[in-house]
Amino acid sequence: MRYFILSVGIVLSTMMTTIVAAQSKPNIIVIVADDLGWGDVGFHKSEIRTPHLDQFAKEGVILNRYYVSPICSPTRAGLMTGRYPERFGLRDNVIAPWLDFGIDTSERFLPQYLAEAGYKNRAAIGKWHLGHSARKYLPLSRGFTHFYGHYNGAIDYFTHKREGELDWHNDWNTSYDKGYSTDLISNEAVKCIQAYKKEGPFFLYVAYNAPHGPLQAKKEDLLKYGFDPSKPLFGEGGKGPKEKGRGNTKRQTYSAMVTSMDEGIGRILDALKSAGLDENTLVLFHSDNGAEPNAGGSSGELKGEKFQEWDGGVRSSAVVRWPKGFKGGWKSEQLCGYIDIVPTLCAIAGAPSNTGKKLDGINIVNALTNQQTISRELFLGHGGLIVDDWKLVKANSGNEKMKNKTDVVYHITADPEEKTDVRQKYPDRYQQLLQKLRPYEAIQSSVQVPPYGQGRQTFKAPPAWNIKK
Repeated sequence: MRYFILSVGIVLSTMMTTIVAAQSKPNIIVIVADDLGWGDVGFHKSEIRTPHLDQFAKEGVILNRYYVSPICSPTRAGLMTGRYPERFGLRDNVIAPWLDFGIDTSERFLPQYLAEAGYKNRAAIGKWHLGHSARKYLPLSRGFTHFYGHYNGAIDYFTHKREGELDWHNDWNTSYDKGYSTDLISNEAVKCIQAYKKEGPFFLYVAYNAPHGPLQAKKEDLLKYGFDPSKPLFGEGGKGPKEKGRGNTKRQTYSAMVTSMDEGIGRILDALKSAGLDENTLVLFHSDNGAEPNAGGSSGELKGEKFQEWDGGVRSSAVVRWPKGFKGGWKSEQLCGYIDIVPTLCAIAGAPSNTGKKLDGINIVNALTNQQTISRELFLGHGGLIVDDWKLVKANSGNEKMKNKTDVVYHITADPEEKTDVRQKYPDRYQQLLQKLRPYEAIQSSVQVPPYGQGRQTFKAPPAWNIKK
């Protein structure tokens, strides 16, 4: 009998240890904006109203040197894998609706790592854009337990259509939910928080399509920026259709879209507080790339824009907050970025990060908890490299959007606006940067994303974007 009681005690003790460990793991929410410029949030002195993000920045840690890819799909791929997109052939283009391409299924995604750490519920909400031509590329095949949103980018905010077909889904099924896509994404995130709050730690990947084009805002948000229905809408008299949701100017419409997203993020943060989860939930916010040219966004004081390796294209407004894990209310100058999220979150969640291919990112937990800066280098793609305080951008890098005819070097921490090329002033530093760049330029993949327009003219979208194969 004594041995039975002892055995039961050991089992109960083990169970309690497991329960306590599970409860100590933070919930994780990663929020990604689409085409949000550096100069389009209040905490970067924008005139656009983002009160919830501004408060979030005050309470959390501003990641002042957080870098991404200059375009969408590569950033999302690196975020999910912790690896540079060159390794699976996705650097030059996004995955357009008509392209038969997806991330190699041998690559492990973040929710697959978190599943091993006891994260039962793992939801992807909003924009996917990581492959849709076969089910093996879709969220429910990549470690997520729930998906609500759209496979493609640039959907209509009101009809949810792309290429003439409805692209809105709830798990594998077509969703006919009505409403503005930003609101629907926020609603679903709140719903998931309420459903998952008693089931152990959860992971939400909330990927807004805002403020990416088409520029479409709700009237109530346009009115906050002086919209006058009696005046012409932007684009009237042009070649494009008079889309629902246009304001008088692009900037006005874009601003209304950002404010709508900010309000949705505020609702998500409020839902965490109402559920008593705020203290032990890690929330990360960033954009997938810089402001798109001629679409209403702003790079603020930074040089460049979307599609470019100048900081305006690759340096993102980013904030992370985890009250139970590290002190907030300060600005980190740690060089970091999208490929660091997998190793960092694996370390925090207690997930083994050595079960997939070798990661390119680093664990920045110490930088957050001890307010340290770790020496490191970060490849930006197309001949762009940052090593601690120095940035190299090569000429003729293969990116047609970059027009620099000579290599340039910037002391980027002292010159964040990239005004002064110091290559000739520091020739040894320049040679060191070139040497460090070579291994990244040598990365090869057996597959490459096709040219953006390949197959576009003959493409016909599947009915309701129902992917059956």
